Amino acid sequence: MSAPEEGYSDALAAAARHARQWLESQQTRHVGPRVTAADLAADFGGPLPRDGTPAAEVVDYLATKAEPGLMAMPSGRFFGWVIGGTLPAALAADWLVSAWDQNAGLRFATPATAAIEEAAGTWLLELLGLPEESDVGFATGATMANFTGLAAARWRLMTDAGWDLDVDGLFGAPRIRCFVGRERHDTIDLGLRYLGLGRPTVVPADRQGRINPWELDRALAGAVEQASAAGAGPAPLLVCLQAGNLHSGAFDPFLEAIAIAKAHGAWVHVDGAFGLWAAAVPELAALTAGLQGADSWGTDAHKTLNVPYDCGIVVVRDARALRSAMGVHTSYLIQDADGAADPFETVPELSRRARGVPVWAALKSLGRNGVEAQVRGLVLYARQLAEQLSALDGVEVLNDVDYTQVSLAFGDDATTRAVTARIIEDGRVWMSGSRWRDRDILRISVSNWSTDDADVAVAVDAIRDALAAVRGGPN
Repeated sequence: MSAPEEGYSDALAAAARHARQWLESQQTRHVGPRVTAADLAADFGGPLPRDGTPAAEVVDYLATKAEPGLMAMPSGRFFGWVIGGTLPAALAADWLVSAWDQNAGLRFATPATAAIEEAAGTWLLELLGLPEESDVGFATGATMANFTGLAAARWRLMTDAGWDLDVDGLFGAPRIRCFVGRERHDTIDLGLRYLGLGRPTVVPADRQGRINPWELDRALAGAVEQASAAGAGPAPLLVCLQAGNLHSGAFDPFLEAIAIAKAHGAWVHVDGAFGLWAAAVPELAALTAGLQGADSWGTDAHKTLNVPYDCGIVVVRDARALRSAMGVHTSYLIQDADGAADPFETVPELSRRARGVPVWAALKSLGRNGVEAQVRGLVLYARQLAEQLSALDGVEVLNDVDYTQVSLAFGDDATTRAVTARIIEDGRVWMSGSRWRDRDILRISVSNWSTDDADVAVAVDAIRDALAAVRGGPN
């Protein structure tokens, strides 16, 4: 029998009530969690109950007990790591995805979600100016989006080198030489490791973390020469570039770097976890110029577009390479051989939720102008923070604030660490510490659609007060 409606109504009503309370608290609540995971262990652990609990009571218990251990990441005062919030339309769409309960891997089985995700993919290509022949896949996050793009690269490079990766695996295969900038995100190395490609060759970068294209040219030429001298034939080459440095927000010089990589026959992948969205804003065109010349791109819609988690996006120009690397063909899956890719052919999972639906909802609710305004606003507030904070005595802005990142230092490392700890303890805002250019820093990431002038003012006050407290002087 089908589940009766009353089996859901009380539980869903409880969930909606608690969700509204949680969202309404974001404007005033202490940003950081009040308790640790160890503190909550007794509430959620212990022996498995012998008897069940009514669904609505489970929801009430869950929400009430979890609340002290939640970080106010949806708040406009959350500036930690690179974590966005969630737009209203995207959040509501994500609830529908759970209610619909569709396994979104196969177009034949779930035509509605397949059509929605295909439309979202087409809009993304248009919005970001990426090649219209590309395939778009919806992965779990930026890590797996980059992994998927790199997997497509591996398949194409092996195939072009005359090696059947699907039949023979990697043992005895031609070595793919991978090249990365010194300040690439560690998840690129992680993806290469997952794929068995080993440690990449590191190319020097400038003080903002941008790869040096001329050093890239020299490194690629050396790899080609080495392969030629060994009589191994053309060297399969893979270059990973970056749109949005973790600390500075800087973008690699795509025009020069991609032209150089292509001259050596390399596949180019762009990690645009939060920076790829700059391509949607005309005023930021200088940052992304030439980016469209790459072969694959990875991003995370949660970080800048502000949809719920589990919405990474991979774009691959070579659709055959992507489908060959990710796809599977078996008798029980009903596929259209000549049509669009099935969703499972573009990401690692065969079974998955319809994670592209919230992306569609976000794009539908914003439109092109809304996306531009949202990204533009994040950059504006990052620049406001940098300008106002640099005017404070003892605050040093270490990066060129061209995008959404601001990296600060407060003299020596000990002072910077102390100020960071004081800010987190204060709770008015949340900003994460890091280390960059051999210095401890406080890193501000402006990623939330709801951040406004009032949030910026609170952030400046919190940093001023923390610095004064650490120095032992008046606020």
